[in-house]
Amino acid sequence: MHKKKNKYTPNPDKERASAPETKASVTIEASIAIPLFLFAVLCLIWMIEIQSIRISIAGAAQSAAKKASEQTALISVLNSIKLKSDILDLLGEEWLENSIIKGGSSGISCWKSYVSPETGEMNVVVEYEIKLPVPMFGSPSAELREEFKMSSWTGYKDRSAEEDGGEIVYITEHGTVYHEKYQCPYLQLSVSFIPYTEAERMRNASGGKYYGCEKCVYGPPMTGVYITDYGNRYHNSLNCSGLRRTIRAIKKSEAGWRGGCSKCTE
Repeated sequence: MHKKKNKYTPNPDKERASAPETKASVTIEASIAIPLFLFAVLCLIWMIEIQSIRISIAGAAQSAAKKASEQTALISVLNSIKLKSDILDLLGEEWLENSIIKGGSSGISCWKSYVSPETGEMNVVVEYEIKLPVPMFGSPSAELREEFKMSSWTGYKDRSAEEDGGEIVYITEHGTVYHEKYQCPYLQLSVSFIPYTEAERMRNASGGKYYGCEKCVYGPPMTGVYITDYGNRYHNSLNCSGLRRTIRAIKKSEAGWRGGCSKCTE
């Protein structure tokens, strides 16, 4: 009597033949999956690093802009070079040079920042590039931009004056009058850059003539000079102290011998 053969009986020869194929398949999958996994981890690390850089630059730009707003409130010209210098000081040159910012400290640009002549708002624009972790395509980078607006500075306020309910007025360090309105033209300097040859014939808003500033004009003036609408001096340097004012808010009762401004005091 013949024993019926089970058609499902495993074939050892076939199993031995398929074993190398299985191992080869696993090896190929691993050779593809592991690099992809490592690349994904690298991209995640880069994304975290990029976000950290953006937060750091935005924070430094905000702090530098607050400092610059004190100057732009008095002179409606934003010094983008000084703004960048303050940002770099806050971030630290060593940190920047070791970061993934393309060009390090020299890769940060603020030249598109400006002050709006209509509203007095400061528009801060910080641009830079980030190196991407894709070495097989050369040295690719992504352009990033941090942008925000900041209202003009409104001077130092005496909190005790506000709490006492006294009327608030504004004075300058060497001014002889007080101002009821912070936006008074005598407080808000409007700086213009003109050729020196035009300074002799030009007159200010009150009809007065312009003379050389004793603080910054030495010898022959430069090709161009700076003037203000209500000033009576022309300046060689935009950083001249004659173009800067420290505005303080005080109670009117503390104005003392100062009289009211003819422009903004009723």
